[in-house]
Amino acid sequence: MKLFNKKNKLFPAIEPYDSGFIKKGIHEIYYEQSGNPKGKPAIFLHGGPGGGAGGFSRRFFNPKKYRIVLFDQRGCGKSKPHASLEDNTTWHLVEDIESIREQLDIEKWLVFGGSWGSTLALAYAQSHPQRVSELVLRGIFMLREKELQWFYQYGASEIYPEAWQGFLEEIPQEKRTNLIEAYREIFGGDDEEKKLSAAKAWSKWEASTSFINHNPEAVKESINNQFALAFALIENHYFVNKGFLDHENQLLDNIEKIRHIPAVIVQGRYDVVCPPTTAYELHQRWPESELKIAPFSGHSAFEEEITDLLIETTNNFSK
Repeated sequence: MKLFNKKNKLFPAIEPYDSGFIKKGIHEIYYEQSGNPKGKPAIFLHGGPGGGAGGFSRRFFNPKKYRIVLFDQRGCGKSKPHASLEDNTTWHLVEDIESIREQLDIEKWLVFGGSWGSTLALAYAQSHPQRVSELVLRGIFMLREKELQWFYQYGASEIYPEAWQGFLEEIPQEKRTNLIEAYREIFGGDDEEKKLSAAKAWSKWEASTSFINHNPEAVKESINNQFALAFALIENHYFVNKGFLDHENQLLDNIEKIRHIPAVIVQGRYDVVCPPTTAYELHQRWPESELKIAPFSGHSAFEEEITDLLIETTNNFSK
């Protein structure tokens, strides 16, 4: 899957040296380790929610210097049961991250998260600040109403009208005033064929808008049946429930808990999925953080500029 420009300086592909599952109720959460077992510990938090980590995520870290931990969040990737929404909340995931840390006997680690992964990284760091050595955040997302409305109701639709049409066509005209809720009705229904069709449309919409230049391979991957079901159902579940936060500004209002942690925020200037205003608001609340704007990039971590900035950051933190 070639999601990135050939000029990107991703580290060479490596295989995990250790993998396993952590059992939590009905869930089996997959995790793996790669790189240097004696290196600096780092955990990668994937997007979505529901996106899965995938092997490319290891390649933002120098495998000679980092002990790289990936895991697939509940219901997606190699974790089981697939697409399960039961006991699947932000705070269950925070607990899972802590369980993995304890299982691997890691005292502190660098936490790296993009898009929804940035949300989860902030939630985890604010819950366990003593366990976080640094934060690397990309494409900041806070699950606030204005962010959800922008991408799933009106805003991004004006920039990608042809892709938006495919997202809109799954929903009857009379239910289009609240598209997230309309999709929830389909995902919670019994029509499996309609559910899969809607899941593909949901997933394709995000893939179609994630790169500054259209990436047909990413779009093709997004409509894989298994990926699309987990991605769409879990995302919608979290969005309907506003990320299971106490209030929509919770992560911003709790920044004082983590202002002592070294942090770098990487943001694409033309990110349509998670517009730069959210990253800027976070940086204003957290002036000790470093905000790096990629001037010719969209949302994906595999945009050339964004990849380079992320690797520059992990290299700096490895010294």
